[in-house]
Amino acid sequence: MAAVTPIMASHSRPQVRAMVVDDSVVVRTVIERILNSDPAFSVVHKTNSAEHALCYLAGHEVDLILLDIELPGQSGLSALPAFLRANPHGKVVILSGNCEEGSGAAIEALALGASDIFAKPGSGSFGEAFPRSLIERLSRLFSANSVPLENSPPVLRAATQASAPLACLGIGASTGGIHALGQLFAGMSEPPGVPILLTQHLPASFTSYFVQQLARMTSLRVKVGEQGELLAPNTVYVAPGDANLQVRRGLYGRVMVTLNPQRTAAGNLPGVDPMFTSMAEAYGPGAAGIVLTGMGRDGTVGGHDIVAAGGWIVAQNETSSVVWGMPGSVAAAGLSCALLDPYAIMDFVARRGKSRGLKH
Repeated sequence: MAAVTPIMASHSRPQVRAMVVDDSVVVRTVIERILNSDPAFSVVHKTNSAEHALCYLAGHEVDLILLDIELPGQSGLSALPAFLRANPHGKVVILSGNCEEGSGAAIEALALGASDIFAKPGSGSFGEAFPRSLIERLSRLFSANSVPLENSPPVLRAATQASAPLACLGIGASTGGIHALGQLFAGMSEPPGVPILLTQHLPASFTSYFVQQLARMTSLRVKVGEQGELLAPNTVYVAPGDANLQVRRGLYGRVMVTLNPQRTAAGNLPGVDPMFTSMAEAYGPGAAGIVLTGMGRDGTVGGHDIVAAGGWIVAQNETSSVVWGMPGSVAAAGLSCALLDPYAIMDFVARRGKSRGLKH
């Protein structure tokens, strides 16, 4: 087994207290060594079962739970909701060889509330790349929780009414987004009556499972956006993992889907920015965007275009976000008219989208 090379980066944030839940004593030991090699992390508990882990959480809080799927007794996936209830301020990362990228189990884990998933190699093949990749992935999860706001609170646009009825709604999300989407659609009391465009940062291999999972979250029609198709109301068009989901006005003013395989300047594919920008061009003041939890700043550039066209943006608030990068960025830029829990967003959209009033 390869030696673990310490990653001596500079860390200004508090040390992350981690718990490892895995049925293999070898894996638990290796993961402990990897995390403890970095000064930002400390493994405070290890166990081989969900039941034992939940007993520990009854008296202790942790910041991070690394959870395997295959466990004796209750599986990690079935125990995931209990972990989130027992440790509501911590993050759960699925670390499993049975939760490969693109699998149904991976999508289900994310939908249930896992912050991230990471494929675990076989116990005898950890190598040198895995420790560094794991530390880098976890470090991004904990260091990207907010964006600098220059020591001032987020700027909310004062206008409480829209300048035009809602014509198209765009949603952008990344890390933690699948769980947030479940909450967002659960809070929808009535169909919006407009097309919904959705860009969730996921690889192409996830797309089919993601669409299936999303269809179970809402009564709205859910499908992958296809080149040239005309948009219909009360339909959720999902960006494929290998293209930006964009729209344009065609013959007779009908709006249709266009797929663009070019990565954004920040390297995103699919990207929220090109989706928002195309919405601003096609719908003007009838465009509105929702920015949910996620790392980075995707959605801010396109959000500027929506607001400049007379539209508006709602962002997920910090307390409910797994990572307040994307929503924090639009808030810091003064683009959001509201910062809300996902459950409250669709009712806000329904009220605001029907109103007419002062232009931003």
